[in-house]
Amino acid sequence: MSQSNLKHLERIKEGIKQHPELSEDEKSNSIKHIEEWYREDQAWGTFIKQLSEISPKIKALLAELGLL
Repeated sequence: MSQSNLKHLERIKEGIKQHPELSEDEKSNSIKHIEEWYREDQAWGTFIKQLSEISPKIKALLAELGLL
């Protein structure tokens, strides 16, 4: 996995952890998907699509981070 993707993943994880509007369940599910993606090394577009489907709030956060 490229350094750029790792950097993006860390930004996403931190953004999710700090997002005040996400429930603990949404945060947990999102982090779980990120960690699975690490292991499976999915294509970036597929990963972002799956992550954004967890919640509209996650999708908005990814857009704020400039990833959508």
